[in-house]
Amino acid sequence: MNKNYRQGQILKLIRSQRLHTQEDLAKALRAIGIPATQVTLSRDIRELRLVKTAEGYAQPGAEPSSAETDVGPLVAEFVQDIRVAQNLLVLRTGPGRANAVAVALDRASWPEITGTVAGDDTILVIAPDAATAEQLRARFLDFLK
Repeated sequence: MNKNYRQGQILKLIRSQRLHTQEDLAKALRAIGIPATQVTLSRDIRELRLVKTAEGYAQPGAEPSSAETDVGPLVAEFVQDIRVAQNLLVLRTGPGRANAVAVALDRASWPEITGTVAGDDTILVIAPDAATAEQLRARFLDFLK
């Protein structure tokens, strides 16, 4: 497993869930198919400069994870249209607004989103399958109510 990929997944995990111990982190990594020894995790934690907080591992100076609350207002304010095409969602925003929404979605680390691609006024949201894309559409529509 590539070290950069593993460390990226560690950062994604600590942003999306509370991991208090190296064992918690190792279990979370194993759950996504990434084996890691205690020595490897210790080295990764040191290299990433992670610190232990009351909420679990975190990056110093990183903003607290309020991802769900960040996404909702941005979707409500900027998203004008949502279309589903198989496992893809196309979100339309006003000019220059797509990147802000896509960044919030990326930071939210929703497990049902594989990734996003943003242009000036369009965001492509990639889901693993068509059923998940429909669930995401419903979730986005809830923000627009």
